Amino acid sequence: MKKFLTITAIILVLIGAAGYAMWHFGTNIASEKIIEKVESNLDDEKLAEVKSYIENDAMVQEMVSEAATTNPDTLPFQTKEEATRVLIKKVGVTRLLEIQEQVQTGSISKDEVLSEIEGKLSEDEISALKYVLYKELNK
Repeated sequence: MKKFLTITAIILVLIGAAGYAMWHFGTNIASEKIIEKVESNLDDEKLAEVKSYIENDAMVQEMVSEAATTNPDTLPFQTKEEATRVLIKKVGVTRLLEIQEQVQTGSISKDEVLSEIEGKLSEDEISALKYVLYKELNK
């Protein structure tokens, strides 16, 4: 009976470790796929359009200027890859894709998107997202 319990415990530990590894590597793979998709969809013309929109939006400019004074050493992440992983973990791939579709069709407002994202991220994570946006815009 003791041998059976030992084997069962070992199997459960191995299944748990495999599940964690699949979740961890799965979010990494998903974040890389999303970044590749976004980068492939953004040609120079679309990128210029996005930058123009950001430069003309007072709220975004306020966020970007706020991020310029942020100390990156205090942030939970500093790269777009890490930001994507956090968004996938906190919001979920399915919801992110739904938000993208709703934004493209105009069925969700910018304020609704911001309130949903702010509700799922901590203050430090939001500051880190602003910093990543600032860093990407000033490349």
